[in-house]
Amino acid sequence: MLVSMIPILLLAAFATSPAPAVDPEMVSIAKDVSADRISATIQKLVSFHTRHSLSATDDPTQGIGAARNWIKQEMESYAKDAGGRMTVDFDKFTPAPNARVPKPVEIMNVVATLKGSDPAAANRVYIVGGHYDSICSPISDVTCEAPGANDDASGTAVALECARVLSKHNFPATIIFIAFVAEEQGLLGSKNFAEVAKKAGWKVTMLNNDIVGGNKGAPGTPPNDWVRVFSQGPDIKETEAENRARQSGGGEVDTPSRQLARYVEDVQEMYLPGFPAKMIWRKDRFGRGGDHSSFAEAGFAAVRFCEAIEDFTRQHAKVVEENGVRKGDLFEFVNPEYVANVARLNALTLANLAAAPAPPENAKYGTQRGENSTIITWEASPDNAASYEIVWRDTTAPRWEHIIDAGKELKFRSTELSKDNYFFGVRAVDAKGHRSLVIFPKPPARPPGAPPPVTE
Repeated sequence: MLVSMIPILLLAAFATSPAPAVDPEMVSIAKDVSADRISATIQKLVSFHTRHSLSATDDPTQGIGAARNWIKQEMESYAKDAGGRMTVDFDKFTPAPNARVPKPVEIMNVVATLKGSDPAAANRVYIVGGHYDSICSPISDVTCEAPGANDDASGTAVALECARVLSKHNFPATIIFIAFVAEEQGLLGSKNFAEVAKKAGWKVTMLNNDIVGGNKGAPGTPPNDWVRVFSQGPDIKETEAENRARQSGGGEVDTPSRQLARYVEDVQEMYLPGFPAKMIWRKDRFGRGGDHSSFAEAGFAAVRFCEAIEDFTRQHAKVVEENGVRKGDLFEFVNPEYVANVARLNALTLANLAAAPAPPENAKYGTQRGENSTIITWEASPDNAASYEIVWRDTTAPRWEHIIDAGKELKFRSTELSKDNYFFGVRAVDAKGHRSLVIFPKPPARPPGAPPPVTE
């Protein structure tokens, strides 16, 4: 996050914020993530032969039942370090039959909840997940070997490692670690839990990890030394009023999910400078989808982590050997240290968000059209905010470029920075410097019955 020179007149009211300070607790979280533990987790998940959502539930060593029981036991072992604050449960449900689920069957997400310590903040819920089911081709084959090392034992290992590491720490807000079921059958597990979250009234932010194994490609292929962060643009379900506000004030690339992607990049630049996280302004890979989509479509901020360079020939493939080359989604093609870096980035993002105040609320422009000045007002964060910051950038810039410290004020005014020429945002900061997500202000609401603005 860059801090630029601010016009001199503006400094009379506001000062440039210092760069966020490195938090020693965050450094210790990154160090605690273990590539060896991740390697062991992926190999254990691979050992279940298949984790197809419709595979055996009564075999103690193979199939979806054995896999989910082991994941739950692992999560419960981590909960011992949480001093009673972490609980582990199955989220059980029976989806309606569809083309990939021909008959009713009970399936289960595995959910570990690290309850927030502050009652005022505990309803803010930060979710990290990966899907533990796997398939081969055809998808209807429930008995074939489907190791799913990269897709998606790697993402499940990230969620488990985040649970192991973060269970030792205390955060004001709540963190939930999930191994989703039936992603391959139409995102069934994530859709069910997104609905659970919505009914509970939680304020959710979601990190999805799917195919984050680092893909050990053939010699000469580009290295997997960075990670993609996919985020969704404007909701196709937005109302006419929401669409009108977006068209009036901008915000096509300032959705909650894209603010989350920017947040991930900021965390990465501070704590993992050697492992770039790059925003990809797509909902997902071309023509593809993942569990984050269930949360974005429910109105929550959600992103997907995915390795930079995929090998599509190994995904959903049968395990065979042809001309001396082993094919299939096998552990030998996964890079545990790469997965560990993805886990570090997830854990650090979760920890910073869960430690930070809630974002301010109801941010909006107070400036009417026909003026070059910029006025932004907002309501106080409901918990733990010590101050607020204004961030701004050029309209063609992908990232926030400048920061202004607004102190405890709930209003920002500038006669030098025009709302027509820049995009603005506001966020809350706690006493230790933890930042909330940025909120994009809305344009002034037109009074009911007012005529549309005059075009000139």
